[in-house]
Amino acid sequence: DSFKSRLRKAIGHGTTLLEAKSGYGLKLDAEMKMLKVIHQAAMSEDKGEQPDIISTYLAAHAVPPGSTPREATDDIIKKQLPELKKLQENGEISPSNIDVFLEKGVFGREETREILEAGKSMGLELNFHGDEINPMQSGELAGELGALAVSHLERVSEEGMKAMAKKPTFATLLPTTAYILRLEPPPARDLIEHGVPVALGSDFNPNAHCISMPFVMNLACIILKMTMNEALVAATINAAGSLGQSDLHGSIEVGKWGNLVVVDAPMWEHLVYQLGEPPIAHVIKKGRVVL
Repeated sequence: DSFKSRLRKAIGHGTTLLEAKSGYGLKLDAEMKMLKVIHQAAMSEDKGEQPDIISTYLAAHAVPPGSTPREATDDIIKKQLPELKKLQENGEISPSNIDVFLEKGVFGREETREILEAGKSMGLELNFHGDEINPMQSGELAGELGALAVSHLERVSEEGMKAMAKKPTFATLLPTTAYILRLEPPPARDLIEHGVPVALGSDFNPNAHCISMPFVMNLACIILKMTMNEALVAATINAAGSLGQSDLHGSIEVGKWGNLVVVDAPMWEHLVYQLGEPPIAHVIKKGRVVL
């Protein structure tokens, strides 16, 4: 019920597609339970009234107490991923992506590489945490592995940006994280100038309790120095692209879902400008008014 309530709140802020991750169980049973809950929510009878959900497997969010990064890596590759595949084939879960927190004291580059490659061999897209607190050459690794997206990137290097621009790999920036943790903001302007497609996300979690993409867009303009047009692109078509969903979501085009936000304001920019109270009059999902 709490998950469904949050999904309805997301619709109220104009979101018609979102990513939901595991990652707060770490152990096999808890991680699979979270993926099952995400799948059940995505397939529920209320799915027409809530955002579409893309599921991401994130057992490598932290190292379980009493374990080491090496032991956690082996557990994920040898135990969890085989179980994930079995449940996926049975239709009990539906993860699209695999995520790893590449960071000092969590998972190093080699452990991250092993986990991502194991997930990729099962058909999962690579969409991982990188360069948040320390420079970890995440952009370079993303380019090497052909990752779909990397999130955070507060400490991404110029070489990392160049590597990401080649595929390209989406840079999913989370300004709420930099704001709440008082981190140096990710270099949005440099990423854009290097040709990296920038997406925006809320990073909704116990540490960043924000489900409002209009507020995220406002922060992007203020602390990431993005323009309103750039923030709109990053929160729509690029956000959909970062989840591999831009063929059906993220823009108003023939052949895509009719997902629209109707704004009660003189200009669309009020969606970003009107801080704390976005002027959303209606939300249309797949051609139906849901708000």
